[in-house]
Amino acid sequence: MAKRWYVVHAYSGFEKHVMRTLKERIALNGLEEQFGEILVPTEEVVEMRDGKKRKSERKFYPGYVLVQMELEDATWHLVKNTPRVLGFIGGTKEKPAPITEKEADAILRRLESGADKPKPKTLFEPGEVVRVVEGPFADFNGVVEEVDYDKSRVKVAVLIFGRSTPVELEFGQVEKD
Repeated sequence: MAKRWYVVHAYSGFEKHVMRTLKERIALNGLEEQFGEILVPTEEVVEMRDGKKRKSERKFYPGYVLVQMELEDATWHLVKNTPRVLGFIGGTKEKPAPITEKEADAILRRLESGADKPKPKTLFEPGEVVRVVEGPFADFNGVVEEVDYDKSRVKVAVLIFGRSTPVELEFGQVEKD
């Protein structure tokens, strides 16, 4: 029987705890052959706090754990009876449905691409109004013209003396209005 990916609903904030507990219970019950990977899909994000860049993790799907397994009575009961697990997503209560290979591949690709470079915690879009919070243009409002996620910079059109002036700033120097 082939292993398929299932989505397990866990208490929010306890996803990593559920992942560790599942791995321990699988080893205790000797069911390593029926299980594959167990993942909490996360990406690294960068935010500015107190003028310093800080990296943190953000979950793609808060409250969910991905489990690769062969669905049979023993594996179903092991996952279902794990503390802080609410149940499976999809299918019926007695027979959960796996996610498609296409969906699983998309999630795994997103995990791999996110490992290369951290994303900013706040996403800006052209046309959006922002407020400059530090630098020579502090307390000015402006409209986002361009966003450069590779360099963590944003080009903002700021009104100075009644004229629109493009100013290039770092993400930490602006905030959403």
